Amino acid sequence: MSLRRFKTIAAAAASGALALSLAACGGSGPTTATSTAPSGSASASTIEVESNLGKHSITAPPQNVVALDNRTFSLLDSWGVKVKAGAVKLMRPDLSYKKDGTTDIGNHREPNLELIVAAQPDVVISGQRFTQFNDEIKKLLPNAQVVDLSPRDGEDFAAELKRQVTEMGRIFAKEAEATKLVEDFDAAVARAKAAYDPGQKVLGVITSGGEINFAAPTQGRSVGPAFDVLGLTPALKVDGSSTNHEGDDVSVEAIADANPDWILVLDRDAAVAANNGETYKPANELLKSSAALQNVTAVKKDQIVYMPQYTYIDEGLTTYTEFFNAIADAMEKAKA
Repeated sequence: MSLRRFKTIAAAAASGALALSLAACGGSGPTTATSTAPSGSASASTIEVESNLGKHSITAPPQNVVALDNRTFSLLDSWGVKVKAGAVKLMRPDLSYKKDGTTDIGNHREPNLELIVAAQPDVVISGQRFTQFNDEIKKLLPNAQVVDLSPRDGEDFAAELKRQVTEMGRIFAKEAEATKLVEDFDAAVARAKAAYDPGQKVLGVITSGGEINFAAPTQGRSVGPAFDVLGLTPALKVDGSSTNHEGDDVSVEAIADANPDWILVLDRDAAVAANNGETYKPANELLKSSAALQNVTAVKKDQIVYMPQYTYIDEGLTTYTEFFNAIADAMEKAKA
């Protein structure tokens, strides 16, 4: 596409948004005044939201939405939010957006930002893999609200997940639903903490491409935060551990020597390969067929808990609620 055509599209989108803004400002009144929403939708009102990108004034619920953050796709779908455009290729296969004609702007490696502009969104829900494009999207859509509620580094992870859902509930007029999801999450955390014996050592792993890799406490992708949220005792710590999406290259012999009582597993291929229709070896087969791990307590006692299948592309609050309940189920059963 030529630069001239791209600028024309961007200008048209901005002009349309400006016209809507001027029409809305034709009369005076308080900034939180309630207005009539389109038929079939909740009553709309202007709210103030603060995200990682600053403060936003949003008419809630917004009518034209672009969705880019993996942590929020299933949340939006469960709330029946219509999405004009989004990173459909990154969505789990059971979401309605995969089938309802939602415009696919591509993945975070080569996104088509032109399609985001063409959607003329009121709100862009950005974050996680798309954070790197926030500034560019804001420049292209000066009259849209670009919201990023990704968990922030250095903040309590559980609190950040709850903050994301709570603020999304405000944006989409689903506050009661958001409150229930937060309550369910807190209940799952409480169950898992009550079921866990701190004297038992826990180890996290990520399986990817047929390999078993180490997921460090706190830092390890998806699995790592569970150590902090639940107060788990690490079976192994490695200097220079990372947030690598495939885990850290630590030998299975080192994992065996750590002899964890419990193993928590992120099966990356279960999300990526399965979502692309590719064959892969499931994590449970990899762990149970590894000769080096056969004498590990967690393997011998089958004290292995797997994160939900699509965790790698859906790391939101409800995924962790399901995971923590699975941990509680397993640990309660082991105590019985």
